[in-house]
Amino acid sequence: MKRTAAGLAAAIGLLQLTSATAYAAPAVDPVKALQAELTRGRAVDVVSTAKDDYGRGLFIAYRMDGIIGFGPEGEIAADLSQTMRGSDKLLDAAEDLESKERLARDQKPVRIISSRYDDYVSGPLVDEALPEGIKWVRFRHTDLPTSDRLLEVLEPATLKTLLAHRSSYRGGVLTGKINTDVLVKASPAFVSRFGLRSKSGRVGTISYTIRFGPTGLVQRVQAKAVMPFYDESMRIESDTRYSWGRRAGVLLPAEGEVIDREELGEKLPYEVPGGWS
Repeated sequence: MKRTAAGLAAAIGLLQLTSATAYAAPAVDPVKALQAELTRGRAVDVVSTAKDDYGRGLFIAYRMDGIIGFGPEGEIAADLSQTMRGSDKLLDAAEDLESKERLARDQKPVRIISSRYDDYVSGPLVDEALPEGIKWVRFRHTDLPTSDRLLEVLEPATLKTLLAHRSSYRGGVLTGKINTDVLVKASPAFVSRFGLRSKSGRVGTISYTIRFGPTGLVQRVQAKAVMPFYDESMRIESDTRYSWGRRAGVLLPAEGEVIDREELGEKLPYEVPGGWS
């Protein structure tokens, strides 16, 4: 299931006049540092915010925090809390009562525990639909959540691609710019959220700043994108912080507290509600 929602040029020009060390690779290979963390029992804490701006005062803001757990093949589980908030103008622009109610509903907080194939959802967003004694709704055949709205730096191939498209690297801070048609070749997470290409055939661009710690692990990602949106464009901003060193597993809810989404009929949407995961 696919999940649902001039200064830079000057700076780059200035960096091109500085020493070659500005373009040097990090002293510790960030991709190897990440791969060393991909071990069962290890996890990373994430705190992330994002904003989808459609212009004219229409936007959706998101916040997410929690943990993402790893195995040898990469991300395998997550336990995340998410909220989203639409602007007043976005609510006013909804064309019918059903759309207004859906937007209002989606702004309730939600907790999502994810395995490789299923999401377990709880919180005020789903509580009214649940029978007595049930706390979680299971949405089957889902994609894993992502740590950042735009750039999933927990994918080694994605991180390697972002490193290759850097404009500068100095003092543990890397900057770069990448087109979405390049990113989709490296990042399954990006494809899951945005597809292989826009319906218009236009290509988006993402500018990013990545801060690395002394061990080579990503500490913060800030990104700004201009993305095709029908015949226009939308702007997306994201900012995610990572705290490493956690050893923890993600425990799934007890089976007796879970109901499958299919058993609830029209009481809930068919896709996982909430933020961008």
